[in-house]
Amino acid sequence: MGALQQYIDLYKEHRNLVDSGSASVLNSKRQAALEKLEGMVLPVKGSENYETTDLGELLSPDYGLNLARIGMEVNPAATFHCGVPSLTTSMFFSVNDLYAESRNAQDGLPEGVFVGSLRKFATDHPEVCARYYGACADIDNPVVALDTLLVQDGIAVWVKKGVKVEKPIQIVNILQNGSPLMAVRRVLVILEEDSEIRILTCDHTQNPDVEFLALQTIEIFAEKNSRLDYYDLEESTEKTTRLSSMYVREGEGCDLVIDGITLYNGITRNEYYSVFEGEHASLHLYGMGIEDRKRHLDSYSRIEHKKGHCNTDELFKYVLDDEATGAFTGMIKVDQGADKTEAYQNNRNIVGSDAARMYSKPQLEIYNDDVKCSHGTAIGQLDDMQVFYMRTRGLSENTAKLLLKQAFMADVIDAVRLPGLKERLHMLVEKRFAGGVSSCAACNSSCNSEK
Repeated sequence: MGALQQYIDLYKEHRNLVDSGSASVLNSKRQAALEKLEGMVLPVKGSENYETTDLGELLSPDYGLNLARIGMEVNPAATFHCGVPSLTTSMFFSVNDLYAESRNAQDGLPEGVFVGSLRKFATDHPEVCARYYGACADIDNPVVALDTLLVQDGIAVWVKKGVKVEKPIQIVNILQNGSPLMAVRRVLVILEEDSEIRILTCDHTQNPDVEFLALQTIEIFAEKNSRLDYYDLEESTEKTTRLSSMYVREGEGCDLVIDGITLYNGITRNEYYSVFEGEHASLHLYGMGIEDRKRHLDSYSRIEHKKGHCNTDELFKYVLDDEATGAFTGMIKVDQGADKTEAYQNNRNIVGSDAARMYSKPQLEIYNDDVKCSHGTAIGQLDDMQVFYMRTRGLSENTAKLLLKQAFMADVIDAVRLPGLKERLHMLVEKRFAGGVSSCAACNSSCNSEK
């Protein structure tokens, strides 16, 4: 049985169960997804834009799914403790793919904001949800098609015109189960004109000996003059596979920061698709990965400039050791008529062992002469002279290398516009390079989030 066929058969057999656990807007997209999947051939390693990732292999294990929406015996608000000091957030949870929220999470939200269950949003605001859900995520993408077929709930964020949300939203995704499980998630973010919000998502796995697959699709709609910060932190396990596809639509005058940070993982593929649909908008897309052992991180981005006077600043950095594998594929496309575009794409990497591998393919596709665009990549090792210089100042070799690795990642972390988060990330990165274990989800100190 093929990797996709097992899920196609599962859906056909339990179609009523899947639909009953969701909402009509979500259900309305399933048939189109089913038809796409039935004729789809999954990309294998070496396929275009999949140089290091075999999607069929990642989807082939027999994961369980919670189609009956059975509640888990866990209270996330009681067991999870914030690892980000000096940052007060409104905290919401997804346990596998079941929505939950901490007590009083809604209290800090102003009028004109919805943060909560996607199923509830689709039920309470069906016209709004139908206007946006599935409107930019490409169903030809196998991750999106499979997610659309099986998803029953998720998280929706809707900020109405002119509303500015002062307190950051924190979405904590927890994987916890006694046997292999696939969690199917969906995130829908809608920012109306002149609105503003900051979102931090944290992925954590609490069972290191169990295999998990996190399958998620994120759709972000930023309308005229809106402002969004979206920070995505992964601290999972070596037996966790994550397949994430993010789709962004930017209107005129928008300002977006998207920052993906992978500290601990097993196999991860993060995809970013963004389209400029209005002038004078900006996108700051950053990513970083710290990979050792046999961990694998694959990042893909495609940014389309359809309108002029827009700016893209894209930077991805990796540090690889042991037998880890990293991959970056990026495409910035500038259409005819997109005058005065400024777009910069850079991928920089440190490979610390002979067995580690890094694959990098930055690309530009430009159909306009009135632009400023550049792209580049660099793959190398730590500078021996810098290590030697630091050792002459009394530092050990390990300490010198640790400090150089931290400094290498500094500009990605410094792009964070939440001071408390920025401080914590510097601490987490230092600990990660020093060989510490993943502990953010279990941190019992400095818990300042509203519970």
